[in-house]
Amino acid sequence: MFHHSSKLQYPVKVDKPDPEFAMLLQQAIGGVEGEIRVAMQYFFQAMGARGDDRIRDMLMSTATEELSHIEMLGHAVALNLEGAPVSYQEQSAKDPVVRAILGGANPRHLLSSGLSAMPVNANGVPFDMSHVYATGNVAADMLANVTAEAGGRVLASRLYNWTDDHGMKDFLSFLIARDTYHQQQWLAVIEEMGGIEAQLPVPNATPEAHEAMQHSYYYLNTLLDKEAPKGRWAEGPSLDGRSEYSVRNQPAPEGQEPKLGPAKPHSGAQEEQINPPK
Repeated sequence: MFHHSSKLQYPVKVDKPDPEFAMLLQQAIGGVEGEIRVAMQYFFQAMGARGDDRIRDMLMSTATEELSHIEMLGHAVALNLEGAPVSYQEQSAKDPVVRAILGGANPRHLLSSGLSAMPVNANGVPFDMSHVYATGNVAADMLANVTAEAGGRVLASRLYNWTDDHGMKDFLSFLIARDTYHQQQWLAVIEEMGGIEAQLPVPNATPEAHEAMQHSYYYLNTLLDKEAPKGRWAEGPSLDGRSEYSVRNQPAPEGQEPKLGPAKPHSGAQEEQINPPK
């Protein structure tokens, strides 16, 4: 069961409507960095969380918070579309704000949604859930969540820099702040589980007998005209403490040349494929 308050989580105000900025805000709703993505990601992770019930509850609470962010962004989009015309004949079409939606913003705000938000990105492409990552592995999911929040904070920071509207800057500063916390929230789960070293490799429950460990800890340099870049990833003890990092320069291939058998009759192939020369 979910409960809803009629009031927004944080005030959303627009000093001067800007339909072009409404189009940009759509990325924070339906883009791969957006709130629909993280809300659904945390929901499905919560529904599949096994083990520590605290993590399930935290995921569910955060998913619900992200729904509130969708509502706030949707309201921000609608406020930025205030005053846009419903026809070219309207006298208001002479206004610079109105001209933006007719010439530089998302026409679907006029044609499809009645000057309100949609579950799409800034290009008008609907969010299709293909970037919802819920593996059932807590460590894998937490790392995916950190990446999602990092991308969201990058986007919110870019939107902040794009607008001069005081109300929008104030609202975006709130989203930036929540992304700051959520990044650290998911990393704190990993820390509580013993830290990243204890969680690597993910999944850490896979038996070593199932892994060709002679291939687990070398950096493969495939550049023909350069030596491998030096760094922490190429030397010293591995982060999981199981081995030492090394480098293989211009490695010789160990596999065979790929070769398939003849095509099957009635498969739509050519006769020469079905009965190749011996």
